[in-house]
Amino acid sequence: MFGIAPEILFVYGLILLAVVLFVNKRIPFDTTSLILLAILVVSGILTPKEGLSGFSNPATVTIACMFILSEGLRKTGALDIVGEYFYTLSKLNFNIAMLIIMLVIGVISAFINNTAAVAIFIPVIISLSRDLGQSASKLLMPLSFAAMLGGVFTLIGTSTNLLVDSIARDNDMAGFTMFEFAPVAAIFFVTGFIYLFTIGIKIIPKRRKDEPLTETFEMQSYLTDVVLQQNSEFVRTPLENTDLIKDLDLDIVEVFDAKMTSKPNRGSITLESNDVLRIRGSVKELNKLLNREDVLIKPTKAWEDKDFELGNAQLVEAVVAPESSYEGKKLNQLNIYQQYEGIVLAIRQRGKIEQEQLADIRLQRGTSLLLYVDKERVNDIKTSEEFVLATEINLPEHKTSKIPIALTIIAGVVGFAAFGVLPIVATAICGVILMILTGCLTNEEAYQSINWKVIFLLAGVLPLGIAMQKTGAAQLLVDGLITQFESIGPTAVLSAFFFLSMMLTNLISNQATAALLAPIAIEAATTLGIDATPFLVAVTMAASLSFITPIGYQTNTMIFGPGHYKFTDFVKVGTPLNIIFWIIGTFVIPYFWPF
Repeated sequence: MFGIAPEILFVYGLILLAVVLFVNKRIPFDTTSLILLAILVVSGILTPKEGLSGFSNPATVTIACMFILSEGLRKTGALDIVGEYFYTLSKLNFNIAMLIIMLVIGVISAFINNTAAVAIFIPVIISLSRDLGQSASKLLMPLSFAAMLGGVFTLIGTSTNLLVDSIARDNDMAGFTMFEFAPVAAIFFVTGFIYLFTIGIKIIPKRRKDEPLTETFEMQSYLTDVVLQQNSEFVRTPLENTDLIKDLDLDIVEVFDAKMTSKPNRGSITLESNDVLRIRGSVKELNKLLNREDVLIKPTKAWEDKDFELGNAQLVEAVVAPESSYEGKKLNQLNIYQQYEGIVLAIRQRGKIEQEQLADIRLQRGTSLLLYVDKERVNDIKTSEEFVLATEINLPEHKTSKIPIALTIIAGVVGFAAFGVLPIVATAICGVILMILTGCLTNEEAYQSINWKVIFLLAGVLPLGIAMQKTGAAQLLVDGLITQFESIGPTAVLSAFFFLSMMLTNLISNQATAALLAPIAIEAATTLGIDATPFLVAVTMAASLSFITPIGYQTNTMIFGPGHYKFTDFVKVGTPLNIIFWIIGTFVIPYFWPF
């Protein structure tokens, strides 16, 4: 067919399937990657050894280690302390706050997982914005963008850099040194800062208002206190056996005695006459209680956050994390109360607030939940892989005495790799061992810190690159690309790779983008008879600069809900920035890495 070998057509079909599944997101991306791996091995395109090579790839191992090292730094409380100092300095004025945000998050993201850093700073910025009298939306987007820009400074700053470095070495190239990306990254960072400080800040809308959570989630009409009368059949009945709200879309949020003292230990509460039941639900559902003579609905009041701090619980805003297992699941499948002793009062999803039929809503990454949760369990939410906490809370107990040790370990990992003493995969493994042996992390904490979805994604998509090269699919694509751009010169080819990578990373993950395009970039350079390094740098940089959508990069997803952004906000702010970087990258990359 068309003179193309069947195995090449098969691989092209597989690439198309991969892109469709990655964009559609109905199937988790890690599962999609394993599907691709299985098809390649079962079809005979790859041998089992080639198919499983992604699991043993140095990039996969190093990235897993970096998750653990970042967690070690977080567990000691080092990031929280940085957040406290940042908050104090930034309270001076808005311009200083924005300057410090971008510099601090940029430096941190160059050496640790930027999603961990952004997670720490989201509640800090929301609180800071309130003190400055500014919308948090104005600062959260620069936070995310600066985290991306900082991540490309070093080899370990983002998984994309490590992945492309590994692909380069697998193709008998020298790979990249620890700070080799820094000159171009610095140009991008300064350019991004100037753009955001002058133009971007004017385009970013003031979405999130300075208001309490009860107003942010529009709860005024969805909360009511109900008094249990003496003749009620539910008097002396355990709360868990009470069917007062049976068959109604209502939740009993909390129970108070007649003096409005919260009754602790929800699971063992026995209802008494004059108990006050705080109930969440719509007016329509609450009106169904009016016909009951054994309850009295108290007059509606203007709710404030402090009304929910009378007992042992508090209101918090929790955002579904980018790689959460909750994505795509209905709320009634999650048992949030059993896991966190929390009740979901409202949901903000796709810019719309939902207060009714919450149990049937399928959660998405970036969705914000208003939770009424036991104060002792708030830290469980903060440390959970499922949520990013957008509400500032008192700092949990950290191993602060271990901060110097953790910082020394990170410095050692970076230093030994930077000076060529050991490969980065070796220093990262040694760093993980030291984190555990010195008590910065336990074995269990180390295992839990690894984002296994990313690991399985890498293990699945790396063999696809091997299949593209093995079957000649990559070469065929290159021949078509060269035909279009060869007469213009290699700079045009580099520009094409930068643009394609920049567009693709806004739809699928940055790791998948790099894994798909890096082998093609190497083939293109070989065909042209030039060094592949500038092409690989273009793919690497562009894959990590996803500003146009809230779904292309994890940090954008994390701020989407707390910032109350619309999808188009990222398009308006991010498109000019991506175009600027495309132009700069086209001419600056060949300057530092000549063809």
